Amino acid sequence: MRVKYLALGLSLAVAGSAVIASKATAQEGIFVPLLTYRTGPFAGSGQPIANGMNDYLQMLNERDGGIGGVKLLIEECETGYDTKKGVECYEQVKAKKPVVVNPYSTGITLQLIPKAAVDKIPILSMAYGLSASAVGNDFPWIFNPPATYWDGLSMMFRYIGGKEGGLDKLKGKTIGYVFFDGGYGREPIPLLEQFAKDYGFEVKLYPVPAAEMQNQSAQWLNVRRDKPSWMIMWGWGAMNPTAVKEAAKINFPMDKFIGIWWSGGEDDARPAGADAKGYLTLNFNGVGTSYPAIKDIQKFVVEKGKSQVDKTKVGENLYNRGVYNSVLIAEAIRNAQKISGKKVVTGEDVRRGFETLQISAARWKELGLTDFGAPITSVSCTDHNGHHAAYMQQWDGAKWVKVSDWIAPMKDKVRPLLEAAAKDYVTKNQPWPKRTEPCDKSS
Repeated sequence: MRVKYLALGLSLAVAGSAVIASKATAQEGIFVPLLTYRTGPFAGSGQPIANGMNDYLQMLNERDGGIGGVKLLIEECETGYDTKKGVECYEQVKAKKPVVVNPYSTGITLQLIPKAAVDKIPILSMAYGLSASAVGNDFPWIFNPPATYWDGLSMMFRYIGGKEGGLDKLKGKTIGYVFFDGGYGREPIPLLEQFAKDYGFEVKLYPVPAAEMQNQSAQWLNVRRDKPSWMIMWGWGAMNPTAVKEAAKINFPMDKFIGIWWSGGEDDARPAGADAKGYLTLNFNGVGTSYPAIKDIQKFVVEKGKSQVDKTKVGENLYNRGVYNSVLIAEAIRNAQKISGKKVVTGEDVRRGFETLQISAARWKELGLTDFGAPITSVSCTDHNGHHAAYMQQWDGAKWVKVSDWIAPMKDKVRPLLEAAAKDYVTKNQPWPKRTEPCDKSS
């Protein structure tokens, strides 16, 4: 998300709350910094993710002594969801030799992409950021599994096609797209326009500027006028609950309103309560506390007062999204240890760990997270995303309910666009270094 935001002054008190992160040097263990935003206009979404990321890694330290016998050194850096602050955080943590950096903002990610290869630090932008960075030949240090935004849009259309009796039935209809007016929200538009040509429907765009996130009446009056058959949303932070409430206010059929996975937190639907019933979003992680690994987080971290989370929020969608993010980190580190034969791995080792990342259904079970995510099977030297499946969840008035099987993306449509976008990025950012990193045999 390119737009820069200043942290809200009234939220600074949150930054002073007890930070559970370790402030140690890299030599004492494996340094994993977390760029988070517990303050600012997106804090409501940033806090649960930060808690989930932190708590899973802390659980591995408390329960297992870290990974492979080496402690994880976890340190948060507050970005306020501001690109400038995010880059400053990166420069601060760089000297401690991090094995991975999680920007948690498309705007920050875009600034860090050129730095990664120079500094030998892999960037994990999990299901966000520059979709084209899935092309490993051009972006050997950037990883964005389990799915790109273009994958997400294609999954939505698979779902819509199933409900309509085939995507050909969209001919002559209107599809509305309400989106955060920044790099994040504009990212899937090229594929949306391609689908409109392929299937003969009209696209109506409803951009939401940052200043209007909590005042969308004009956009939704236009939706009421245009009467789209389906609405798709790419929102974040306060934009999401506002859009859900506005959709309900104009009596838009909520079971034809679909959000991307960043629009599916409990606090995105909960403010509208029963009026949000039927609202749909994609998701790629499990929800709830029934998983043994989540119970271990409660036992080893939350109950011992080593987390900042409200105990009642453990297991909610964005908290579990943070857990999923840290599972990817932990598995890449574990993989790097195996590949390199070292216990204390480097960023270069972990880059190889990400590039050969595999999480089978059996491995998810071993982790205490059966069916928590679709198997990660397709990350490789050339594909740093894998284009994995997600599922549709629906708000029942009080909670999210899974209402579909895993939906595979339309990889045949997405991958050519990614290749073209990667080529365009490299052309516009010359001189762009050619890949020199060798591919591991398992990749």
